[in-house]
Amino acid sequence: MKYWTMRTTGRAELELADGPIPVPGVGEVLVKVGAVALNYRDRLAIDHGLTMIFPGSGPFVPGSDMAGTVAAVGSGVNRFRPGDRVISASLPDWIDGPGPGDARLGGPEALGSGHHPGVLAEYVALHQDSAVRAPGRLEQSQASTLPMAGLTAWTALVERGQLRPGRTVVVHGTGGVAMFGLQIAVAHGAETIVVSHDDAKLVRAKGLGAAHGVNRSSHDWVEAVLAVTGDRGADHVLETVGGAHLARSIEAAAVGGRISLIGILDGFELSGHIAHFARKKLTLDGIQVGHRRALEDLVRAVDTTGIAPVVDAEYALEDLPSALAHLDRGAFGKVVVRVG
Repeated sequence: MKYWTMRTTGRAELELADGPIPVPGVGEVLVKVGAVALNYRDRLAIDHGLTMIFPGSGPFVPGSDMAGTVAAVGSGVNRFRPGDRVISASLPDWIDGPGPGDARLGGPEALGSGHHPGVLAEYVALHQDSAVRAPGRLEQSQASTLPMAGLTAWTALVERGQLRPGRTVVVHGTGGVAMFGLQIAVAHGAETIVVSHDDAKLVRAKGLGAAHGVNRSSHDWVEAVLAVTGDRGADHVLETVGGAHLARSIEAAAVGGRISLIGILDGFELSGHIAHFARKKLTLDGIQVGHRRALEDLVRAVDTTGIAPVVDAEYALEDLPSALAHLDRGAFGKVVVRVG
């Protein structure tokens, strides 16, 4: 089989290699990969080694989000059988509840971090607990986008945010998490405001159900949110920018509102006005994707509500560098690598 590997950090170190097809061990399923969705985290891991370690033995394979078909199962497998369509659980050690981790290191590690093998390969062997049945109504490119981008938005808005009809949701940008957030919010009867620097992308977002679009390059987006809501503010903000941008989300949030911390585009250090935060009695919620049970809930929601993941472009396995370059330019929705 073919797989992408690297020996050290840096995009130039990526190598498309040949190797044997894995043999599933006890409790493992062998999956013939059909598609791999790329995330901003993958760029950080490949380019800068974010949370990544290089195993002492065996190849390092990046990537965490895939859809495929079970080709074979190891002994003791009782959740799947050959022919089943599956998607990966990006955080394989987190089944439900608060999850593993400690105060020093935080939560669980993702696939494609070196702690666990990645999925940018023609075949992958996963423990059966690290896979979920794919939505019946999605083809593989769309299904591959659920494990990280889709689940992150679902965790923020539904699993932890308990979103209800009539609430106002602010979504920053038009990337994968943002477009899932938009569709999930609309499916739950929320009024959604999308903030972007691109008018053409805002038009496309309205086509997916956004009630309002704000161009942050030509308008003060906080003032626009306050105008739209009659100064009440947003009940929920998907903060995918991070850094000092958090201060502006605090300004835009309603009294009793919720801000989901997701992105690090503006850096790892956060800042904001404590008086605004305290007087508004805000909830600041750190989101690390989500657990497997919530991913199973998302799959059911996709099959029943008509949520359709937005795939901006697809690339062949050998064109991974071009797919990463597309991420650099900015995607509307997701960029997917087709395998096989």
